[in-house]
Formats: sequence, structure tokens, C-alpha cells
Amino acid sequence: MVTRRAAVLGSPISHSRSPVLHRAAYAALGLDWSYDAIDVTTSDLAGFLDTCRWPDWAGLSLTMPLKTDVLPLLDDVSETASLTRAANTIVFTEQGRAGHNTDVAGMQRALQEAHGGGFVPQRGAIIGSGATARSALAALARMGAREIDVIARSPERARDLLPLGSDLGVVVSVSPWESPAPIEADAVIATVPPRAADVLAARVPPAPGVLLDVAYGSGVTALTSAWTRAGGVSADGLDLLLWQAVDQVRLMTGQEPPVAVMRDALVAEAGTSSP
Repeated sequence: MVTRRAAVLGSPISHSRSPVLHRAAYAALGLDWSYDAIDVTTSDLAGFLDTCRWPDWAGLSLTMPLKTDVLPLLDDVSETASLTRAANTIVFTEQGRAGHNTDVAGMQRALQEAHGGGFVPQRGAIIGSGATARSALAALARMGAREIDVIARSPERARDLLPLGSDLGVVVSVSPWESPAPIEADAVIATVPPRAADVLAARVPPAPGVLLDVAYGSGVTALTSAWTRAGGVSADGLDLLLWQAVDQVRLMTGQEPPVAVMRDALVAEAGTSSP
């Protein structure tokens, strides 16, 4: 049996639940692989990658800001990673380092699962305008949204998303964080840190759609609580974590991921860990 290595990189990284997901998948697939959480900063990244050689290493998962910092260090970048300027996954091959973005598809799957399937939002909204907002914009556009509102503290930064919207064929507008207007959208993705969007709970519309809060580890937030009380449905960062990891396992192993096993492992870990 071939033993190979994989890991998630970031700083800090000890809190990551990615090892639980990947280890459960490898065990179910009968792979004698290891998956560790390794503290790596931006300044360490290039040197660390030089120590990762195929075939000993299968792949890496990356957290911010490494998702963007890694791009110049890759030999090949997928279309989605290039479009969003973020690669959360590296796959090592004989040809070198290939970068992928599984966050976009992970956001789509999380929203679809929360809705119940067959979800084609016409209008979307994104809370926040940082790097993750680029992946959120691509996810909503690929689901069918043609108008996307970006709710941002920094309108200047949010305007950086306008060219991406044009590339994706969607109309992007920018709304101020302080606006009292309800968040009218079929699908909303909050890309800000845990609980940072709680101040927007007062802007939940009378008939909310589907909300995905990509942060995890903070339990039920004021925003998600208000959203579901008003009749909407929500998904959180653990849902995204699962689905982005599913595609990572597929890319790294070349096998069909055991989704149910991975979900059970994540639920068990979340149930025994403090927020």
C-alpha cells in the first residue's frame, strides 16, 4: 500500500477541522495516507512548497491569505482559481503543482443543499468585499444569478469586484454597510469573519431566501437566527467546509469521495468541540 502525505496550511491552523474530513475519507477509501495541520505563514510558503515532492505528497489545502499568495508559486492554475485569484487546493503531479479553487463549487453545493435542490437564484447578495467575496460572486453567477449586490464597509474595495462581475456576465452593485434597506435576494453569502455580520440582522427581509455564512466556529449567530425566524433557510461554514473538502479529496485521490462518512466525522467532531 502506498503511503502519501497531505495537509492543510495556515497560521494559526490548529483549530482546523480539515484533518477530520480528510482522514475519514482516506480511511473509508482504504488509503494509508496522512493529513496534518501545519502552521505556515506567507513568508514560509515558498520554502515549504519546495519540500513537498511528488509522489510523496498528494496535495495541500490552504487557508487565507495563502490562497492568494500561492498563485505565483504554481505550475498550473485552474480556470476557477485564476478567475477568483484564489487557490485553496494544490495537487502535486509529475508535472508540478496544480492549483484549484473548490470553494466556489462548495458554496454552490451548500446553498443547493440548504434549499433542497434545483435552486436557481435570480438575485444574489454578498456580505463583505474581501478575497472570499470573489469566490462567492463566481458561485452565485454560476448558479444563475444575474444581479448581485455587494454589501460592504469599504465601497472602494467592493468596486474591485465589478470587472469580475462583467467577466461572469452579471450586474454587480455596491450597497453601504449602514443602509437600513432589507437584503432582498434569493441567495445571500456572508463572507466576513464570525459574527461580523450580526449587525445586519435588522436588515433581514420579510421573505428571506437562502443564507450561507461561510464562517464557522461561532455557533448560531444573530444574523442566521433572525434569518431562520423570518422563514428563511441557512447553511454555515461547516457545510462549506464539507463540500469544498469533498472536491479536494476527489482531486487528490482520483476516487469518489465518501460524502456520508465525511459528514458524520465532521458532525461528531463539531459535537465534541467548543465553538
